[in-house]
Amino acid sequence: MIKELVDLSATKDGSDGLDRAFLALADPVRRAIIARLSRGPATVNELAEPFTITKQAVSQHIQVLEKAGLITRTREGQKRPCHLDAAALEALTSWIDQYRLATERRYRNLDGLLTQMQTEEP
Repeated sequence: MIKELVDLSATKDGSDGLDRAFLALADPVRRAIIARLSRGPATVNELAEPFTITKQAVSQHIQVLEKAGLITRTREGQKRPCHLDAAALEALTSWIDQYRLATERRYRNLDGLLTQMQTEEP
């Protein structure tokens, strides 16, 4: 399953980045890693602590998150901490918001129509 996410091919409309990000976030372990990184950088060992899976499995999850553009890794001496890429999360939020705002607008229109219908009834 992890290999499938890493080997995604580009889609026709160029949304492969979104696809990779959402597929990466579909896994609860990767969502937990993202949640942990939202509090600050962490090494693979630190990220692996709360899980009952191997460090190798955590490393594979980190690779998926890296390929999805959601996290980055730096080198600090012998440590390679992972960092959350806030800009990537903001791009996902923006994509979701465009649909949320359109849906909210439709509901407001529906509410207005229902209110108008109620006031017109004798």
